[in-house]
Amino acid sequence: MADVLDADEVAAESPEGWSHDADADEIARTFEFDSYLAGVGFASAAGGLAEEAFHHPTITVEWREVEVRLTTHDAGGVTTKDIDLAERLNGIAD
Repeated sequence: MADVLDADEVAAESPEGWSHDADADEIARTFEFDSYLAGVGFASAAGGLAEEAFHHPTITVEWREVEVRLTTHDAGGVTTKDIDLAERLNGIAD
């Protein structure tokens, strides 16, 4: 099991655009799109990456926005698994 990162490590290692929600002990980012369907497409691709990594974020799709929240539940907080998936999600959003 991956080790939980402390708040300083999360701040230092979080990819661009991601913030640490210390109360929920997760990292989050809201991605913006030109249309609802573009956001749905991103959410589908994000789901595919998450399944590959066997790491399942909370994904909320709204009009032109998709919020992704990551934490490693079995570790009890943010780990390198979350940081790695966040980086991959940034890559498909560009």
